[in-house]
Amino acid sequence: MKILIVEDEVILNKTINTSLKESGYEVESAYDGKKALDLVLVENYDLIVLDLNLPFIDGMDVLKTIRKNDDETKIIILSARSQIEDKVEGLDYGANDFLEKPFHLDELKARIRSLTRRRFIQNNSLLSFDGITLDTKTRLTKINNSSIILTRKETGILEYLLINEGRPISQEELIEHVWDSSIDMLSNSIRVHISALRRKLKKELSYDPIENRIGVGYLLRKRK
Repeated sequence: MKILIVEDEVILNKTINTSLKESGYEVESAYDGKKALDLVLVENYDLIVLDLNLPFIDGMDVLKTIRKNDDETKIIILSARSQIEDKVEGLDYGANDFLEKPFHLDELKARIRSLTRRRFIQNNSLLSFDGITLDTKTRLTKINNSSIILTRKETGILEYLLINEGRPISQEELIEHVWDSSIDMLSNSIRVHISALRRKLKKELSYDPIENRIGVGYLLRKRK
């Protein structure tokens, strides 16, 4: 998943950039509105984190320009502007979310996860990876075009790993998106379901497509 950070405060930009890279995202930075638009013209981003107060071209104008040709890329506005009018204007011009400065990095990452997850649910996409396909509308999973029976929780885990292909997903993040929030974080429930999912996938694929990076999280890997 590729993210563009558009923020003229150098330290803040670098802090966000580093934090998101540590979470497994591919991240690029721009420090002014003109550079941001130059990058958007040549690169495809899944999500843009956009400050409003930018040099050369104001963030609101960057937003308007992007939305003239692109309704798909998710955009989160970052701004010290606290007036309700600014929030309303930003949302009216196509922003998907608005985060007021100062903010916590964990909140930004939670909003990024929410927006990227919501995109796939709304579009009812067919997700695929190395012979595995999951129809998010019918909830049916196939391995090399043959149906495989998964439980609701196993399907939820697989869906989230497919959505975040290439990024390690922690147990806590899986709990947030797949489990009821009341689940005990020390419970073995999630590990039991992941283990069962891995066995089913391995039986059909003849290899285990889910890698467990100790201390980091789970991610999909292709056959070696």
